[in-house]
Amino acid sequence: MQQASHPTVILGGGFAGLFTALHLSQQNYSRPIILIEQRDRFSFKPLLYELLSGELHSEQVYPRYKELLAGSSVTFVQDTVESVDLDQRRVGLVSGKLVNYSNLVLALGGKTTYFNTPGAAEYAVPFTSGEQAIALRKHLRHRLHQAIQTSDSAQRRLLLTVAIIGAGPAGIELACTLADLLPIWYDELGGDANEIRVVLVNRSQEILKGDVNSHLRCTAQRALKRRVIPVDFLFNAAVTQIQAQAVEYQQNEQTKVLQAGTIVWTAGTAPNPLLMELPVPHNRGRLLVTPTLQLADFPEVFAAGDCAANQDNPQPPTAQVAYQQGKAIAHNLQCLQEHKPTIPVQIQMRGTLMKLGLNEGVANLFNKVQIQGQPGHLIREATYLQLLPNSAHNRKVTTEWLTDELFQRHRPFSHMQLGQTPWLYGMATIAAGLIIATPLVLRAAQPTQFQQNFSWTGIPTLLNQLAPSAK
Repeated sequence: MQQASHPTVILGGGFAGLFTALHLSQQNYSRPIILIEQRDRFSFKPLLYELLSGELHSEQVYPRYKELLAGSSVTFVQDTVESVDLDQRRVGLVSGKLVNYSNLVLALGGKTTYFNTPGAAEYAVPFTSGEQAIALRKHLRHRLHQAIQTSDSAQRRLLLTVAIIGAGPAGIELACTLADLLPIWYDELGGDANEIRVVLVNRSQEILKGDVNSHLRCTAQRALKRRVIPVDFLFNAAVTQIQAQAVEYQQNEQTKVLQAGTIVWTAGTAPNPLLMELPVPHNRGRLLVTPTLQLADFPEVFAAGDCAANQDNPQPPTAQVAYQQGKAIAHNLQCLQEHKPTIPVQIQMRGTLMKLGLNEGVANLFNKVQIQGQPGHLIREATYLQLLPNSAHNRKVTTEWLTDELFQRHRPFSHMQLGQTPWLYGMATIAAGLIIATPLVLRAAQPTQFQQNFSWTGIPTLLNQLAPSAK
């Protein structure tokens, strides 16, 4: 009976945790809600490339939790989880505090894993948070300034080489972004952009192997070669050691070394190691959950995102899945509060989206139709911006983004710098205009069908915020 007075505690402020908290608050959930997260800012991971390049700024995709949770009933605690006692229903924090709970949501996310590669943790830069994106931007600009000041061609070549380890979606999106961005930055300093080198290092011959985006392999390969400077590939290269400015790897049974002034690690993530200590079944660190996302032996505990695995209905650890899981967990917590049965979670994939350079992307609709180039870029950003937490923040950011796109304000580059001609840019703008105008017409003509057919894209919500329908 005493536990009924305890709060619902959410561990982790990623997509699953934050959206669970926000949806509970919107549902007027009667029990206290506590969100515990070690960082003070939310990282909108799908748009970290835009944060790195300056296409979007920190307030848009790297906001503080206190701002996102202002006006909600959620109590934010910045601390690091040290232990979870499922039997005692208690969470221990690094600060020494103990937090008792009635219900618990495990959404601790994942951590970069280096597969025991010597030197990787010390010398390779991870790319999973806003803080790391900003740090990488500063590091790259510093390398460019060092390069422009040296007359040693070998040293300059090293400073201007970027090695990206891993050809999954993060590695490819980062490589495409840097292969457009770095030549622009270096040219502005008076350097020769042709000296820039971006190298994608991958253990196998295939990019996007085993990933939900694997059907975009050919599109991504073409995009990698079409950047301002084409991306170089090192395939079948097993990285064996990372040094301060070098990548050692095995290829064709030979040990080789790639000299690079910047080394970025995108080769993998693993669930939070704290989960391995819990006395419940797991699969490679991901807790096995029921279709309702509850732990079978501890039904008061939910798990989602990178922390959870439903063997009957496995889902990729992506932002859009975590977003929907957070909403579903909030609904099921409300059900428990009202003594109603919990409901199995139904995930609807919103399609596949990738950034393939500055002002370029691909939106794969229904896994049948690919919209590429600038229209694909606009659809990708509009869809992700719809997922931004907190409706007021979402509306503000979306309006700023749309205004900047239409009037080309606050752009960190020009179309001429990307090698785009005014004629091609004009055609792309017309195409983008048609894509934006078409849903407006469909919404006005058949609002119910439009809502049903396009809800997965996020476009109905975006349009409702920008241009509310007439009643």
